[in-house]
Amino acid sequence: MSVMHFSVPRDIVYGENALQTLSTLKGKRAALVTGGSSMKRFGFLEQAQALLAKAGMTSIVIDGVEPNPSVATVQRGAQAMLEFEPDWIVAIGGGSALDAAKVMWCFYEHPHLKFEDIIAVGSMPPLRNKARFVAIPSTSGTASEITAFSVITDTENHIKYPIVAADMVPDLAILDPALPELMPPHITANTGMDVLAHATEAVASIAATSFTDPYAIEAIKLVLENLETAYSDPHNKEARFNMHNASALAGMAFTNASLGLVHSLAHKIGGEFGVTHGLANAILMPYIINFNRRFSDKYDRVEKLLGLTDLAESVRQLNAKLGIPCCFKACDEVDFAEAKFRDVLDRMSVNAHADPCTLTNPGKPTVADVKALYTAAYYGTAI
Repeated sequence: MSVMHFSVPRDIVYGENALQTLSTLKGKRAALVTGGSSMKRFGFLEQAQALLAKAGMTSIVIDGVEPNPSVATVQRGAQAMLEFEPDWIVAIGGGSALDAAKVMWCFYEHPHLKFEDIIAVGSMPPLRNKARFVAIPSTSGTASEITAFSVITDTENHIKYPIVAADMVPDLAILDPALPELMPPHITANTGMDVLAHATEAVASIAATSFTDPYAIEAIKLVLENLETAYSDPHNKEARFNMHNASALAGMAFTNASLGLVHSLAHKIGGEFGVTHGLANAILMPYIINFNRRFSDKYDRVEKLLGLTDLAESVRQLNAKLGIPCCFKACDEVDFAEAKFRDVLDRMSVNAHADPCTLTNPGKPTVADVKALYTAAYYGTAI
């Protein structure tokens, strides 16, 4: 057996008022990275700035990170950091803001690098020569606050690249349930299904171990028991707390066990059509669970431990309760025109097959398998 590696943030602070931890940081300058206007509108950005000031730090805000952060956005943020020279980078917001901040951090520490230099797994040079990293998620979904992953979009080639580097695991993750409490229902649904995708893929991964399985299985349990409540009753503190923790637990599983075809296919269909990542995962998940059953008995174990009859069917039923369609053709979030789908299908299939997440999917799926999965998930047919 080869030597394995298990990596999580050095510190995880969670629970009510966890955001106050910012006031205890030691440093001189902090760069706050955030997305659109929600963190500002709800007062969390101002609160974070005040807490950093209490810690004796001056700060700048790098905002405007888009839902699918681009190479241009991370380069712009890195340039702002080079001019300000922070010793802390504090990412606050959704997964996109956290993902973008991680790669900004890399380019701040190594300004000579180009984006193509860090695409290959393990190609990123060491970080923490200039700054350390705090992640504060406002959604319960991507687990970017826990993981070694970041997803950045090459807008010229319409490809989402998962960037993987152990050094990108944050130094401190702050899980304050007050932040996700303000998510609207559709974002609660999409991000929550992203958590479920992380957990189900981590448990089936060929890199799964006895270290990662407990986190993944507990995350599946928490999502199935709490997501519908968090969706229908947004101010239910227990459901929000449990979903926020589920996201982190799933993150601890998949950052060490990696993922699979759900994410490979979601990355590429997201790059082509602009569909929200969590929504793409939710639609793809039942099809890929059924496909993977021929190669793995891990789903049987999950079903036995959690008292489920059919995991794929449980996902379908939860999707229906959250208003998520059964297939891409029925999805109205973006224009999934059939003509365009047929036009890009071959390209998407080749690119998804080459995605790093495919490497840890059970079995050895072919490009033809990927194409069949895309087709089934588009039309809603059996695989």
